[in-house]
Amino acid sequence: MRIDCLVPGWPPVPGVRAGFTLRTGGVSQGCYAALNLGTHVGDAPEAVAQNRRLLRQALSLPGEPLWLEQVHGTTVLDADRFDRQAAAPAPPPRADAAVSRTPGTVLAVLVADCLPVLLAARDGAAIGVAHAGWRGLAGGVLEATVGALAADGPLQAWLGPAIGAAHFEVGTEVRAAFVAHDPAAAQAFEINARGRWQADLTALARARLAALGVECVTAEASCCYAEPLRFFSFRRDGVTGRMAALIWRQASQC
Repeated sequence: MRIDCLVPGWPPVPGVRAGFTLRTGGVSQGCYAALNLGTHVGDAPEAVAQNRRLLRQALSLPGEPLWLEQVHGTTVLDADRFDRQAAAPAPPPRADAAVSRTPGTVLAVLVADCLPVLLAARDGAAIGVAHAGWRGLAGGVLEATVGALAADGPLQAWLGPAIGAAHFEVGTEVRAAFVAHDPAAAQAFEINARGRWQADLTALARARLAALGVECVTAEASCCYAEPLRFFSFRRDGVTGRMAALIWRQASQC
């Protein structure tokens, strides 16, 4: 069975591979069709397990991704210090970002509108991933993730598919949370006819990364809400599946 993935269009990084899954190619049914990778959304557990097996095979992953329990926070997991065997069969670690310097460790976040952010040291020595919904983004998840990689030299970032500004309506409190941190963030919000705001997550993330000194940032322009055949979207569908953004260092680069 074919699994379709986007490959980040960022400059090549030595020894680093990455991908973003589309919703096509799996075995889930109904509102989860077809490649749902989330275990927390009500899908049949055996279908999710099969989808994850298909993903590992399709991308030739060196191991099972380190799945997180995402809570829209700012906690960054150091995957190299997390003992997966000792933790099993406990729930996944609660975090919204992870970093690693170990070849063969696959980092992942699940999304269905929120912005996935992949990070890599330009020399390939370290990698990171972050789940950046508006709460995490406003709270500083990118600052925390970049901070965890600060010793690894210049970084580059890829911003994956997320809900676009045309479909992401938010209240005044969301805009206020960003503007309080940086008045220039107001440029990423446009008032609509209902007196609410259309928010541009990608623009907000770009600004945060620029302030952190991450100069090489590449973004995928696709909107999850606007393309139901390719992407899951929580805001569009309510009950739906989840896609994954993944990054890993190839074991051969030891």
